[in-house]
Amino acid sequence: MLELEVRQRDSKESPESLREKGVMPAVMYGPKEAATPIAVSAQQFERLFKEAGETTIIKLKGVGDEKDTLIHDVQLHPVTDTPLHADFYVIEKGKKVTLNIPLEFVGVAPAEKAGHIVVKALHEVEIEVAPAELPQYLEVDISKLENVGDHILVSQIPLPQSAELKTNPEEIVVSVTAFVEEKIEVPVAAPAAEAAPAEGAAPAAEGAVAPSAEASPKEKKA
Repeated sequence: MLELEVRQRDSKESPESLREKGVMPAVMYGPKEAATPIAVSAQQFERLFKEAGETTIIKLKGVGDEKDTLIHDVQLHPVTDTPLHADFYVIEKGKKVTLNIPLEFVGVAPAEKAGHIVVKALHEVEIEVAPAELPQYLEVDISKLENVGDHILVSQIPLPQSAELKTNPEEIVVSVTAFVEEKIEVPVAAPAAEAAPAEGAAPAAEGAVAPSAEASPKEKKA
């Protein structure tokens, strides 16, 4: 379990002034926990968030009793992706939690080696699970996919013992389809049409010679 030092945040402290000091504003709340504004080291949170994501329990220390939490929502800077604010969901002791768990595809599909296409339709599934068994991800072994039409259903994903599936168990997670090569047809250019004679002009007689220009008056006197 990961740990994070936090402190209660004064409502008079603006988010901008906190960030200038390297501190990130946040809030913690839960079914039996009133919403409490807190502050945390921006550098520590960014490092922890990369490691934990939203599916790892984080113990918050520094504000009353230690609290087991999940990162519920993170506001990121639109350009730098730096975390600007975070919500921590306080887990109720003895209760299961419901959340989406990302899928990790492992193994190599023989169908892919044979030139077929492996289509991954789902990338996370929803489960209800005891916090102690909360997985960071769920593995999907695709090494069993050999032929076109082979697939893996949600119900076939191994779950922790305490977990209950919330996603439709009949949904397809990954499947194999045939590779079909597209044929690109190149249009054939039409032969150039012969130039037609101008309207009203008589066709030239075969072997006819074009008449020479008439001599000018000066040339006749010469």
